[in-house]
Amino acid sequence: MRIRLYLEEDAMDGDLLLALRVRGTDVATALEAGMIRLEDADHLEFATSQGRALYSFNIGDYCFLHTEYLNQNKHHAGIILASQQQYSVGEQMRRLSRIIGAVSAEEIRDSIVFLSAWGQ
Repeated sequence: MRIRLYLEEDAMDGDLLLALRVRGTDVATALEAGMIRLEDADHLEFATSQGRALYSFNIGDYCFLHTEYLNQNKHHAGIILASQQQYSVGEQMRRLSRIIGAVSAEEIRDSIVFLSAWGQ
């Protein structure tokens, strides 16, 4: 099964959302889900409940939450992290598309994937 994405509020960008959807990516946003201004843990819990890998620029907090989940024997649907301001919308779209094309939803489960590893 293909990865379905959830764009956490710091990674929501209308151009990125449109580019992903035009290419057939199943993607939801924090805004669409009514999740604006909630805690990172709430975003991860929501994404997990929807079977969606979470995409965010908030590396520190989501690495911490990932470790907490593993320590508590909890599961999540995957986390994709990128450094903010490092990638253009087009580059984010290309790298996210590479991940979705190469990694299944089952393979990303309980894992963190860094966008930086999916360049040329």
